[in-house]
Amino acid sequence: MKLFLIGSGGREHAVAWALRRTNPQLKIFCAPGNAGIETVTECVPINVSDTQRLLKFAATESVDLSVVGPELPLAAGLVDEFVANGLKVFGPTKAAARLEASKSFAKDFMARHQIPTARFHLAHSSDQALRILRSQEFDCDSGVVLKADGLAAGKGVIVAHSLVEAEGAVRELERSGLGGTSDRPLVIEEALTGPEASVLAFADGKDYLLMPPARDHKRIGENETGPNTGGMGTVTSDSLIDEKVLQEIKKQIVELTLEGAEREGFPFRGVLFVGLMLTSEGPKVLEYNVRFGDPETQAILVRLESNLLTVFEAATQGKLAGCEIVWGGGASACVVLANRGYPGKVEAGAKIEGLPQLGINDPLQIFHAGTSRGQNGELIASGGRVLGITSTGRTLPEALNRCYEVIESICWEGMQFRRDIGRGAC
Repeated sequence: MKLFLIGSGGREHAVAWALRRTNPQLKIFCAPGNAGIETVTECVPINVSDTQRLLKFAATESVDLSVVGPELPLAAGLVDEFVANGLKVFGPTKAAARLEASKSFAKDFMARHQIPTARFHLAHSSDQALRILRSQEFDCDSGVVLKADGLAAGKGVIVAHSLVEAEGAVRELERSGLGGTSDRPLVIEEALTGPEASVLAFADGKDYLLMPPARDHKRIGENETGPNTGGMGTVTSDSLIDEKVLQEIKKQIVELTLEGAEREGFPFRGVLFVGLMLTSEGPKVLEYNVRFGDPETQAILVRLESNLLTVFEAATQGKLAGCEIVWGGGASACVVLANRGYPGKVEAGAKIEGLPQLGINDPLQIFHAGTSRGQNGELIASGGRVLGITSTGRTLPEALNRCYEVIESICWEGMQFRRDIGRGAC
């Protein structure tokens, strides 16, 4: 069997590793991949946005199943193109991808289907956004959230704690081209309080299988300071969400989302990612993603004991109801190592040293995100987020300690990471 994985980040490396671990004979191609992914797949130099070349490669190689990792090709309709050309593919259609690609669509969708979320307004111009903020409908001093409508790599959200900050956020999002126009409205919503959590599920259009709950650390700085990033670390533990709350999330959020998508004519197939705030009033949706998260994927898949290929096939065939999935107990953690300057202008190009040699079944794994090879084969830190140091453990402290111990041996000029991943979750 041949599988075609599309993407180049830590998420795709974790998927490739999980597939290879339980399917040693599986032929895996990856476009475009990175220096870590090339150790477990055959990488091909095709950009994820080059739909025609991706289609041609899948057809020429007689690929049996394709798996789309990043959000951009999903939002652009890559899955639709593969299906139209008779190719089997795991991932949501363009219509379903609007749940992530458009924050305004997602908020309206939640309102239509009575899915719990923060109170909100849409602003179709910066002037309208300022009028809404100045109307005092939202208590800016208690916190107000401004979200860019479209995809922003996890960086299009600003939380303001005063009217002055909120007005500045409107101007910043307008200046950066992320929001405040008629075709890219701003979402203005009340700031929710409580622990955050993420619940991901494999979905086949009707049925679903949950993954272990996760908690991400978005801010670049320790103690949740500084700008948002794509994610600086993630932990998983069954204790993150108690069983009663998890059942509420399943019934009132995951199932209503899948039922709503089917009713509106875009049955959701792929990975549904629900970002949540566990408020005193119950769980509420912060955002949807329509694919594996990064670095959530790394921390989640190291706990997977079932065959990921079997799950992908069942989801694409609409047969998840008959599919069993087994997760290892305990906990897991992923600590991201990034280049200096991230999430802004990155200082890349340094040689990475000190990586340990690891077996495919070791409890600790290192997933590559932004890496490449130098002229002499040396490993280069070439992206914003570079490596995801990931481990399982009987307890979360054990998993975190294993990650931080190995980080002590890894270095390159400009390496940065957070030392407080998992704090408060142990």
